[in-house]
Amino acid sequence: MTTKKKLIANFYDLKATKLDSISLDPAFFDLKDNPDLIAQSVRVYLSNQRRAKAKVKNRSEVRGTTRKVWKQKGTGRARHGDRRAPIFVGGGKAHAPRGDQNFKLKLSKKMNRLARLIVLSHFARNEKIIALKDISSLPEKTKAASDLLKNLGKKEKSISLAKRVALITTPDQSAPRAAFKNIKNVTLISSESLNTYQLSLHPFLIFSKEALDILQTKKNEN
Repeated sequence: MTTKKKLIANFYDLKATKLDSISLDPAFFDLKDNPDLIAQSVRVYLSNQRRAKAKVKNRSEVRGTTRKVWKQKGTGRARHGDRRAPIFVGGGKAHAPRGDQNFKLKLSKKMNRLARLIVLSHFARNEKIIALKDISSLPEKTKAASDLLKNLGKKEKSISLAKRVALITTPDQSAPRAAFKNIKNVTLISSESLNTYQLSLHPFLIFSKEALDILQTKKNEN
């Protein structure tokens, strides 16, 4: 009988010294893969970010004469009104976008949350999650954040190889956000706004200890 591998996240301080390992709750970090649900969640998110910008003039908005092109009968040609009709070059467009398209899609809170936890489970199983202690004490300096990231990369090879890393903090942890905001390969994400799409863009996740604790409680149900 094979035993399940225990899911953990390495725990570091601001000097990149490993303190311990944090056990990850299987209820949040050991869910079965469901690619179809993840794809649906991403599609809904991206569609809801989309805004209707395309707008084309119809025949009533196109500038030009309203004089009848030629007489109604006797020419052997089809009857027409004016040159602003869609059939003519320079005329208005028929059935064109009007700038009021609705791209909004819906996904239930339960499905959305499940998709997010499935992605987090993928990170946990591949040991691509770490946690930081006392991150609110980090000086609000880009150099401090850059040095921390560099030192963590020496301990976690996946960080040094990652083209992009997500730093997940609680909304009230402003110091780390100020320190990391100018580092191009770090994306700052609040624990209250985690979504499947953002998570899936990053090969490695760095949590503040507080954000990780919140994630593993019932507070994260929505």
